[in-house]
Amino acid sequence: METIAPTLDPPVDTLPDAVRIAPQDDVAIALRALDAGETIAVAGQVVTLIDSVGRGHKFALRPIAAGEPVRRYGWPVGGATQAIAAGNHVHSHNLRTNLKVEEPYSFVPLSTGDRAPSETRWRFDGYRRADGSVGTRNEIWVIPTVGCVARTAERIAKQAGDRHAGRVDAVLAFPHPLGCSQLGDDLDGTARLLAALASNPNAGGVLLIGLGCEENQLAALLERIPSERRDRVRSVGAQISADEYAAAESAIDALVAIAAQDRRETVDIGALRLGLKCGGSDGLSGITANPLIGRAADVVTAAGGQAILTEIPEIFGAERLLMQRAADEPVFDALVALVNRFKRYFIDHGEPISENPSPGNVAGGITTLEEKSLGAVQKGGHATVTDVLAYGETLRRPGLTLLEAPGNDAVSTTALAAAGATMTLFSTGRGTPLGSPIPTLKLATNHDLARRKPGWIDFDAAQVLDDGLDATTDVLMARICAIASGEPARNELNDERDIAIWKRGVTL
Repeated sequence: METIAPTLDPPVDTLPDAVRIAPQDDVAIALRALDAGETIAVAGQVVTLIDSVGRGHKFALRPIAAGEPVRRYGWPVGGATQAIAAGNHVHSHNLRTNLKVEEPYSFVPLSTGDRAPSETRWRFDGYRRADGSVGTRNEIWVIPTVGCVARTAERIAKQAGDRHAGRVDAVLAFPHPLGCSQLGDDLDGTARLLAALASNPNAGGVLLIGLGCEENQLAALLERIPSERRDRVRSVGAQISADEYAAAESAIDALVAIAAQDRRETVDIGALRLGLKCGGSDGLSGITANPLIGRAADVVTAAGGQAILTEIPEIFGAERLLMQRAADEPVFDALVALVNRFKRYFIDHGEPISENPSPGNVAGGITTLEEKSLGAVQKGGHATVTDVLAYGETLRRPGLTLLEAPGNDAVSTTALAAAGATMTLFSTGRGTPLGSPIPTLKLATNHDLARRKPGWIDFDAAQVLDDGLDATTDVLMARICAIASGEPARNELNDERDIAIWKRGVTL
């Protein structure tokens, strides 16, 4: 059974009060705040509300016995902890997770149709790189190996940005606190992430600046960068330089001289590498923004492009939907291993695997992790899952890739950029200003957020409720192509261009 994205096509003045997503569902989702006593028509039946129900929250369409599963998206999102009457609010007081630590998985693939690239009318103007990738930006990135020179990197980038204004799209520093006092796999993860970030197609040039005595040694980091990218990489060691600022200035001048020769050219949408992300989700995320992002992912992958889905703890309870779309058994096995490894990560730290959703998610109407996950995986559309990457690895195949990273917004958006995404679509029901090294388009799940926070939001995905999913997909794709061609996203206008590295080990 697949999740079913709603297709809502009523005119704006006849919008329903609530929506049932799948025919099997036991609940409907309020599209506005509903009062107790209201009679609501939904999916061909009439329900009189016993409780008041907030926008994005659920109410029962039929009586549900204690212990019975409760379905949304056609799948169980938990079990009833008490008897629930038709018209009752269904939330944390009467619904609990049914997630288990150990679950059996078997490879039962779905037919996903022809995977060959399809023709598309969507194009954008991007920067073609020597390795065949295409960037949506042509920037100089200054990346410190260690936190000790993080502020140095910022000062270098600021001076160079002023000096070379207009010659490249931007000169940016990405400070972080790690690179020293780390050991083993934790140190390796930091080094892999930074080397992968330095290989992103949006970087027309990269300056790596090290201190000299850190564990994350500059020479070793350079060796991790693919050879076809190294002509666009320079390095400065602060301790061995008589003047690290003068050395950095010379290095960046040389990089700008190369990058300034790059020109945008028109390419098919299949050249886009699309990161898929949600944060501050609410009960409408799985109805508006996430299915819309899934449509965009389908357009890109159908054209031979690449989309990346991460936040692995936020697929718990919905992982089978992705496993049954695995291209082959090795991909299925890799996805099973990734899910089980992440569950073990929680267990080894003495934490339950179902502690997500966050307080903001709950306030927005999401009750269990299964419910959150079933909404979150809508961002992957219906594309075949062609690859599974460990944290810090980079894209290898067209199609939908699953990437190891936690749900934390800053860590996961950084991981998407390091994997090679050149743009990220980020759905949010509560709102956040956070950005990443690449254009990070915020899609509001509801009209209210889009109206209240126009400085944060790039696209009002609640248009799905007004105009339908097909029409809104066309509007979103036009916006994606415009931003991929150079129009700034809100995170760029607001200078929200940060990174965060996933630290998993001890600190010395």
